[in-house]
Amino acid sequence: MIQAQAPAGARPSNATPVLPLLLKGASYLALTTLAVLCLVPFAWMALTSLKPENEVMTNPPRWLPSMLAWSNFPRAFSFYPFDRFLWNTMLVAVAATALQTIVAVLAAYAFARLRFPGRNVLFMAYLGTLMIPQQVTIVPLFLMMRTANLADTYWALILPSAFHAFGVFLMRQFLLTLPRELEESAYIDGAGRFRVLWQVLLPLSRPALATLILFTFIREWNAFLWPLIATRTLEMRTVAVGLTLFTGQYGTEWHLLMAAATVTILPSLIVFALAQRYYIEGIALSGFGGR
Repeated sequence: MIQAQAPAGARPSNATPVLPLLLKGASYLALTTLAVLCLVPFAWMALTSLKPENEVMTNPPRWLPSMLAWSNFPRAFSFYPFDRFLWNTMLVAVAATALQTIVAVLAAYAFARLRFPGRNVLFMAYLGTLMIPQQVTIVPLFLMMRTANLADTYWALILPSAFHAFGVFLMRQFLLTLPRELEESAYIDGAGRFRVLWQVLLPLSRPALATLILFTFIREWNAFLWPLIATRTLEMRTVAVGLTLFTGQYGTEWHLLMAAATVTILPSLIVFALAQRYYIEGIALSGFGGR
């Protein structure tokens, strides 16, 4: 049997193209470089937290300390009641996240599944609150809290975050992607709306819930402006406000500030690591339900 010979200079059909591999390698190299550059400030912060006080502002700067000053961490916690700041922030972040998740799920279910007059108009008006800067509402919000005798309390730090429109928008978009046949079959079996929401829709909404919990927790953990205005006493401060106390009139305790900041970012990293898989899936799925 005579086989046809390939023309001279022709590339075999199973050969891997070189240009796509080069482009893929260049993209990976660029992304890796950007990731390393983003990690440089965190590495500098962690290393500075372990430096003795006389090595923090050396010229030229030194990356590695001559000795590991682990005593900076207990000193940072005793310099101010930083353990109290951490407790306040953890309590406020967990409570505000739980409350906003409950409110967002119930409101999103109403906007996505219930039919009532003015539903879309009400949702667009609620969504429009995202365009209002926090600085515009912070004065009337403080006056409301002071009138209700809630200023300088945990309630003042928790309640304003419970009705954020972002969570309702995120959950509504995800619920719109779920087929109605699932809940209709549950209605046929005699289930009510709350049972359908709890046993049918919420188990399928774990990616969106993880995304909402992650975003809300990190936002509440890093909140600065409202805790600064809503609290007056040192016992009610949060970590974001407490970090500013290391900057005094006559200088900044950089080694203690970096030690406190290193401890401060750990809860956010832990929450992100635990919810990373669901977070990526939620981002991919929650924005395309336009029914």
